[in-house]
Amino acid sequence: MTTTTSTLFTGIQDFITDLNADTITDERKAVLDPLANFIQDKVSNDQAVRINFICTHNSRRSHLSQVWAQTMAYYFNLKNVSCYSGGTEATALFPMVAETLKNTGFEIKTISKGENPVYSIKYAANEHPIIGFSKKLDDDFNPKSLFAAIMTCDSANEACPFVPGAEKRIPITFEDPKVFDNTPQQAEKYFERSTQIATELWYIFSKIKS
Repeated sequence: MTTTTSTLFTGIQDFITDLNADTITDERKAVLDPLANFIQDKVSNDQAVRINFICTHNSRRSHLSQVWAQTMAYYFNLKNVSCYSGGTEATALFPMVAETLKNTGFEIKTISKGENPVYSIKYAANEHPIIGFSKKLDDDFNPKSLFAAIMTCDSANEACPFVPGAEKRIPITFEDPKVFDNTPQQAEKYFERSTQIATELWYIFSKIKS
């Protein structure tokens, strides 16, 4: 798969270059491969790729997954890929998520404030920003059909055995960095989770042949 570095922000480019997919176990690859197969099938048939990452509160893991998936699609020069996120309920994008992405090289701007702020998240100078805010999985902002629903937390996976409109439902769960909120390890653990998600999405998108 050809990669592109023309306008990817330097900090993100350097971060991706340092990722090590060899840290992913064969057992974990078996969890990740169904998403790679879904993407490959769409690409091979010249169809749009829509991926909705779903967690309970759409505040942490689902946003990190959405942002890194969209970034990796661009990095590997895959066109017509749209990534979304949603929750079984809406809360707010947790500020440490935005801070973690900012520290990795993303340009973050607050579009609107309030109980559920809206963020512009840019990974490349010439690409549309990702719009980050907490929403339910069936929000009008998200696709209604022909998408893969990726369940990023156990509680959402158990609560949503069926996702309306989803063409494929794939559990890829991550441990919640929330358990380290308000501790000295908070920033470190959010960065650790972001790095894991980025690494695993690098692995997924690196397998795609256009």
